[in-house]
This record gives sequence, C-alpha cells and structure tokens, in this order.
Amino acid sequence: MGIFGRKNNNDTAGVSVATVNPELAALSGVYTVDPSHTTIGFVARHAMVTNVKGSFLDFEGSLHLDGADPAKSNASIDVTMDSIDTGSADRDGHLKSADFFKTEEHPKMSFRSTRTEALGGDNYRITGDLTILGTTKPLTIDLEFNGVAKDPFGNERAGFEGKAELLRSEWGLTWNAALETGGVLVSDKIKLVFDISAIKQA
Repeated sequence: MGIFGRKNNNDTAGVSVATVNPELAALSGVYTVDPSHTTIGFVARHAMVTNVKGSFLDFEGSLHLDGADPAKSNASIDVTMDSIDTGSADRDGHLKSADFFKTEEHPKMSFRSTRTEALGGDNYRITGDLTILGTTKPLTIDLEFNGVAKDPFGNERAGFEGKAELLRSEWGLTWNAALETGGVLVSDKIKLVFDISAIKQA
C-alpha cells in the first residue's frame, strides 16, 4: 500500500508527478493491523428505506510501506467471515448461511493490493483483488492517511480511513426477497468502511 506520493505543484501540462514527502517517508517498514483498534465495516440498504450496519470482528492484515518507492508498497488482509456482527444474532446467522456467505465452505474473505495512486494531499486510491466465495474481482478503495503517533507502550502507529463500494452480485451474493410495495429486501450495492490502526514492526 503506497501512501507517500505527493502531487508536485510544479507539474506542467497537467501531468501529475508523485514525489516523496520526507515526513511520511519515515514510515517505511512493515506494519501489522491492530484488530483491537481497527474497524472493517459495511453498510447495506434494507427494505429500500433504511441502512443496516455491520462489521467483522476477526481479521489479520499487514502493510509494507515503502517511502522511497510507493509503487513497491502493498497491503493484505484476511477476514474470518464467521465473525460477522450486525447486532442481531438471527440476521448474523442468515448471513453466515448458504443464502449469503456460506461460511463453512468459504471461511475467509481476502484482499491483496495491486496498485496505489496518489490523489493529492493525504488522499490515495488503492486497487486490489477482493476474494469472496472463491470469486476474485478488483476493488478500489479511497484511502485517507490520518497521521502517525507513538502510543504509551512505545508502538509506532499509522492510521488510515477508507471507503469503497461494490455490487455483491458480482461475487455471487444474489439472495434477495421482493417487497410487496416494490423493490427488494437487500440492496445489491454495499458500502465498505475502514478505520485502520497499524503498528510498525521492529
């Protein structure tokens, strides 16, 4: 995951040149996602009138940040699908079933980054391969770098916020129910939200 490119204000002819920000270049290294301070969430439209929010509670991920050459940076994350939590045990059970995630057959969801673009300021666009139900398709995440800090325990942390949208049907998640008033029970479009805290490894 390359996060260090900055837009050079001296670019000409509309060409954007990524330059390395010296302050951020110090972040170079391998980072581990801290599950206790990270949220991987989603939002789905329900019955055409309201949003249902949920998250995954069990996951692991790593980031390799290269400040000198952002193109060499990368990110990976693996999510345990059985850890889905929407605040309703019945709904969670349905989501784990054969109608949706088939968690016994497909216990993991994974993401592997393939490309990073600097959009200016602290904004970046990460493209990668998202695998759900054994189907792998590209996903684009808009990411904002939130800064760095050393916590009271001496850990060097980097923070990010991200968002993405996908059509669940493209990954084979097609279950639905028609409403008497028109429309369907669950939206095809799903919004993903990320709030990531990652710890630099020694």
